Amino acid sequence: MAEKKIEKLMSKIIVRSVICLGILIFGLLGMKLLAGIKKPPEEIPSKETSLKVEVLLANAEDVPVYLTGYGEIKTLNTVSIAPEVSGKIIFVHDRLEQGEIIHKNKILFIIDKRNYKAAVSQAQSAVMLWENTVLRLNKQFIADQSRLKTMTRNRDLAQKEYERIKHLYEQDDIGTSSGVDISERSFNTVRDQADQMAQAVEIYPIKIQEAKSSLASSMTNLTLAGVNLDRCTVRAPFNGRIKKVSLEPWQYVSPGTPVITMADDSILEILVPLDSIDAGKWLRFSKKKAGDNLSWFNNLEPVDCLIKWTENKNKNPWKGRLHRVVEFNRKTRTLSVAIRVNSQDALHAGQKTHGLPLVEGMFCSIMIPGKTMKNVYRLPRWAVSYDNTLFIANNGRLKTLSVKTERRAGEEIFISKGLKPGDKVIITRLVAPLENSLLEIIPGKNRGKN
Repeated sequence: MAEKKIEKLMSKIIVRSVICLGILIFGLLGMKLLAGIKKPPEEIPSKETSLKVEVLLANAEDVPVYLTGYGEIKTLNTVSIAPEVSGKIIFVHDRLEQGEIIHKNKILFIIDKRNYKAAVSQAQSAVMLWENTVLRLNKQFIADQSRLKTMTRNRDLAQKEYERIKHLYEQDDIGTSSGVDISERSFNTVRDQADQMAQAVEIYPIKIQEAKSSLASSMTNLTLAGVNLDRCTVRAPFNGRIKKVSLEPWQYVSPGTPVITMADDSILEILVPLDSIDAGKWLRFSKKKAGDNLSWFNNLEPVDCLIKWTENKNKNPWKGRLHRVVEFNRKTRTLSVAIRVNSQDALHAGQKTHGLPLVEGMFCSIMIPGKTMKNVYRLPRWAVSYDNTLFIANNGRLKTLSVKTERRAGEEIFISKGLKPGDKVIITRLVAPLENSLLEIIPGKNRGKN
């Protein structure tokens, strides 16, 4: 029984294997038959794709350089006016308000003068007193000099009389001892008076000098009192604009406390920071050496500059003038220059366009003429990569060139080396193009937008 089951199982396995093999052979034959029926695809020759680019012919030219910066307009002279004497305000200019224009020497305010007038009168009295004292001492000096001569003569006579009486008494035994004593007493009295007068006469020049010193001091006090009296009236130092005022009638003011700020708008100034490397390379400096031998930018050439208010839609520029180098900032590596604008130039552009004049507080852009770049090629800024390379069209193929950048200004870049006149510079923005790629040059209708 077991042997029959094994034979039966083996026969089943053989039959199934033959069937699978038959199916596999039938499939292979069918696939081969179908493959023979299908036609192979036609071969299409490959064609190189060209890049559509816009080019610009390189043309060398001389280009003047303009250094551009920004700054705020400020008045050159701004003065804080403070009273120099104390007192109560009794008068204020009727137009003493912020923004008003006050002309030179016009009275701004007046301080109560009564105390200072009294001080002047007191000083005048002291001057008159010492003038009279000097005059009296001079006259008394002359009179006492005459009296000294008389007293000196009386002293000499008294001395002779005393010597005569003493001689008679001692030699000829004429007279008495009391007579000699009386004569000596008289001589001593006259001599003492003469000595006192001589001493007084010697002191007179000192007294006169002291009186003259007191007179000079009184005259100084009179001058100071007069100055303080004049200081009660405060006038405008120049034609200026009232920038700030904190003053009211009957207000008490103290010396040194600012009450008015005036701005002189006749000369305006703009401080413009420039990149120090850019300024050192392109600012115009005179070749003449400064006579003062100071290590500073004394040979800066004053040139006319163009000033534009950043909010001026008319874009009508004002004219200013480069004045001086103000400072070098080591932190920002910038060189600050001062641009000055006079009142006529500040009004000119505004009157021409019926717009605003150039005034303090405006934020402006400034164009400063510098040196001239020689034989440079002007290109759009995007035509040159960050590593100073650009692409040109050479016989219809793309070629990469290394160039030297002389300057970047706005949307333009200037090349000094690496290009030749007539080179076709590709100004279309390309991203990692292959070298020697085939090019198709198109007209530049949309330059700068590709």
